[in-house]
Amino acid sequence: MPKQKNIIAPSILSADFARLGEEVTNVVEAGADWIHFDVMDNHFVPNLTVGPMVCESLRKNNISCPIDVHLMVQPVDDLIKMFADSGATSITFHPEASNDPAKSLELIKKLGCQPGLVLNPDISLDVLDPYLSDIYMVLLMSVFPGFGGQKFIPNVLDKIKNLRQQIDKKNLEVRLEIDGGVNSENIFDISSAGADTFVAGSAIFNNENYSNAIKNLRDNFF
Repeated sequence: MPKQKNIIAPSILSADFARLGEEVTNVVEAGADWIHFDVMDNHFVPNLTVGPMVCESLRKNNISCPIDVHLMVQPVDDLIKMFADSGATSITFHPEASNDPAKSLELIKKLGCQPGLVLNPDISLDVLDPYLSDIYMVLLMSVFPGFGGQKFIPNVLDKIKNLRQQIDKKNLEVRLEIDGGVNSENIFDISSAGADTFVAGSAIFNNENYSNAIKNLRDNFF
């Protein structure tokens, strides 16, 4: 298991973009561990969201916590470099979006960021076999990406359990991140299945009090 457990990473996809800097500052002050960037290109997935300039702007405005970038784009390598140059801490991508996932992972490492892979709900864990020992994190999607505010897909819990078993059997320090429909009602089941890093969008940003929202998540960990 990773040394630091139970990371809360609010997704700015659910923030108020008219005052994004203020939103991010407030959620960090409320107890967020990371900030999560959902980067969509209206090609690999529906919808179009934020680019590296937003990441750079937040860094220039004294956001010092880890920024966790999830690339839902194709191709990936150019944006890997752009986000690394803009202050990303970790960068994850979908292996099917890269011409050479191993090369893309090495690029992330070379640029000083922590590399990871993302699997949609219908993608087998077998895809991870060549890479699991060499990455920082696996992000399991518990919704199909493209839009915020979706409901958690329950059968992803079995996938979390299976991946946790693989990580522990190999004695790896690989973070197991979950994204999609995470809230205070299901985070106990998600964490007890083996996840240790939790992306939450509407569960935090749709609340008037971000501190209470984050506390409610933490109070319901396994």
